[in-house]
Amino acid sequence: MMHSKRLVAVACAALLAVPFAVSAQESEESTSPFSATFAATTDYVFRGVSQTDNGPAFQAGVSYTAPFGLYAGVWGSNVDFGEGGPNFEVDYNIGWSKDLTDSWNIDLGVNRYTYTNASSGYGDIDYNEYLAKVTWSGPVTVSALLGYADDYSNSGAEQTYSALEASYDIGDSGFSIGASAGYTTIKAEENEWPRRSDYYDGSVSVSKAFGPATATLGYYDTFGSDASVLRRESDTYKPGVVFTVSVDVP
Repeated sequence: MMHSKRLVAVACAALLAVPFAVSAQESEESTSPFSATFAATTDYVFRGVSQTDNGPAFQAGVSYTAPFGLYAGVWGSNVDFGEGGPNFEVDYNIGWSKDLTDSWNIDLGVNRYTYTNASSGYGDIDYNEYLAKVTWSGPVTVSALLGYADDYSNSGAEQTYSALEASYDIGDSGFSIGASAGYTTIKAEENEWPRRSDYYDGSVSVSKAFGPATATLGYYDTFGSDASVLRRESDTYKPGVVFTVSVDVP
């Protein structure tokens, strides 16, 4: 139900998607260890699922990266989980990123997902997710992501997420294309929320950079396993097209 999050393409940003995932590599030209991201999107999609009931979202985040690869950040967005649910998501993350070679990078971290402004009877759904990501940078950038939450949404259920992400920059045009495929599995006690379920998510996108700004048009969907049941229960699992504009500072 929640976020991840990075914008090469909104959900490759869901990556692609990490409700917000911070790159912990500092370029030699960088003059500050701090960076910020601001975004406006027609739908906040996290791992194929809308977090805003198919409505728009405004998002912002800030991160700090140390020279030895340690990073920390905070990211926020409005959300809509239905009547009585929270209105805002604020995520905190900390981790370590290391270039193993000129082409390979490893990133280990933990995200804390928190939600505010819910009604008194809605309950606490904050939780932690532990993440590991390996990236190969060549003509195409390819990443493999594994996430694990031992107490998903503060429910006692276990959630595991695995994904493959890819992006390709089209020469000096400023355009790039991206794609992702992920698999979510939730293990819960019978008749407990969230119920046991498994589903795949996928995305394709095209982005165009304009200086510090990037415009992304993406298509997102859930499919396979329990996706058809989930889509009948909620429109948030149904496919959609999302347009996002993000600005990175510096």
